[in-house]
Amino acid sequence: MPTLEKQQVVAEIKERLSSSAGVIMADYRGLTVKEMRTLRSSLREAGAEVTIYKNSLAQIAIRELELPTMDEYLEGPTAFVFTPEDPVASAKALLAFGKEHKVFSFKGGLIDGQVVDAAAVKAIATLPSREELIAKLMGTMLNPLRNFMAMANAPAGAFARALQAVADQKAAA
Repeated sequence: MPTLEKQQVVAEIKERLSSSAGVIMADYRGLTVKEMRTLRSSLREAGAEVTIYKNSLAQIAIRELELPTMDEYLEGPTAFVFTPEDPVASAKALLAFGKEHKVFSFKGGLIDGQVVDAAAVKAIATLPSREELIAKLMGTMLNPLRNFMAMANAPAGAFARALQAVADQKAAA
C-alpha cells in the first residue's frame, strides 16, 4: 500500500500535468546547486517552473491521467519543467541554459497532449514566440489593405503633383 506522502505527490504531479500547456523533461545530472538556482530563476522569468520528482511516481501519475507513455524519457535523474502558458518561451530558456552548461540535456516532453522527443523540443525552442507569430500574422493581414490604400491614393497624389507642376510653370513664366 503506497504511503500517504507518495499519494499526495502523485496527486500534485497529476494536477500540474493537467494544468500545464506542456512539460519538458531534461537530464540535470552534473549541475551544481548554484547552476540549478540559475536555471530555476531563468525559467521563472519565462513563466515556467522546474521540479524534481521520482520517475516512478511520475509514471503512475501519467498512467492515471491516461496520457501517452513517456517511460523512455523517465530514466535517470529527470527535471520536469512545467509551462502553464507558452512552451516556446521555456524551451528557449532551457536551450540557452543548455548552451552554457554542456552537461544539461533535453530528454523529451509532452506539449499540448503530444509526446515529443529531444529534437522536437529543440525545434520548438527555435520557433518565434506566440506574440511574434501574432504580430507577423497581423502584418500579413494588413498588407493587402495598405496596398489598396496606396493604390487608391495614387491618382489623387498624381493629380496634386500635376497641379503643382503647372503652378510652378506658371510662376516661373
